Amino acid sequence: MSKKVLVIEDNHDIRENIAEILQLAGYTVFEADNGKTGIDIALKSKPDIILCDIMMPELDGYGVLFMLNKHPEMAAVPFIFLTAKAERLDLRKGMEMGADDYLTKPFDDMELLNAIETRLKKQDSVHQLYSKSLDRLQSLVARNDGLVELKKIITERKTRQFKKGQVIYYESDKGYGLYLVISGKVKTIKQANDGRELMTGMYTADDYLGIHAILSNEPYPDTATALEDSLLCLIPKDQLDELLNQYPEVARAFIKLLANDIREKETQLLQLAYHSVRKKMAEAILRIYRQQNAADMSFKIAREDLAAMAGMATETVSRTLADFKDEGLIDKKGGTISILDLVKLEKMKN
Repeated sequence: MSKKVLVIEDNHDIRENIAEILQLAGYTVFEADNGKTGIDIALKSKPDIILCDIMMPELDGYGVLFMLNKHPEMAAVPFIFLTAKAERLDLRKGMEMGADDYLTKPFDDMELLNAIETRLKKQDSVHQLYSKSLDRLQSLVARNDGLVELKKIITERKTRQFKKGQVIYYESDKGYGLYLVISGKVKTIKQANDGRELMTGMYTADDYLGIHAILSNEPYPDTATALEDSLLCLIPKDQLDELLNQYPEVARAFIKLLANDIREKETQLLQLAYHSVRKKMAEAILRIYRQQNAADMSFKIAREDLAAMAGMATETVSRTLADFKDEGLIDKKGGTISILDLVKLEKMKN
């Protein structure tokens, strides 16, 4: 069965041209000449992907995206903005609202087809990643009804792709949702008064971001940034609040996760206060290794991130890693660290 594409564009010539290209490529195309009509068609036809102009009468592209996100069955449908060059500065607003991509007019046939095919392929791969993450939720929620509802909320939400170095949220931003890491790696940091960064956490697949902000109804306490290309799912606060109120066992599970997170941060602060430079570096290396949940003894991390995690200057990190390498504890090539003697790192004296 051919994939269904909805094109929402008020310019007749542009809309017809896009429809013709897509039909020749084997897609089933639905057309709308304004935002309100586009929403109606989307809810009836259930397209696999949506192309939408930004500037339109009656309801603009931002309004279309906002309204569709209110419908769980539409929230996971890939959404691509069609924009004029002059509107590119406004695109951050659309991407933050959950748009997946944008095409700047005028674009050629191949740009259009590549953008659609890329998004549809990513959507297929996401379903495979979801199945792995959701299988592991069984250990999070004991009762079936709460687990089923949590799975339902997650699978109906749209995922966001974050490039390496892209900020997911900033410290003091309003806690508007809970993030589930589907794939990749994310760090959270706090900025010290002297400008130095302290890494407060590192998160990988199946970890949750922002639990503290959601449960305490406070702003995010730190800044979250993708350490590598990552895929995240955002669970809106209102949906999560409803779930926690309806299923106390889910609330207890998240409180347990929060308590574990607080305990880890307390341990980290004690290490920063009382451990020697060598001990702090060994603990930072071991923390990264354990968070991988894999047998691989190698990992890649920037010197600045390792410094932020260990609470050290980057120059001190370089010297300490060089000492560890000379002593045969690790090997280091570029940004990749390989653990050679795990036992000695674990027994590093303070």
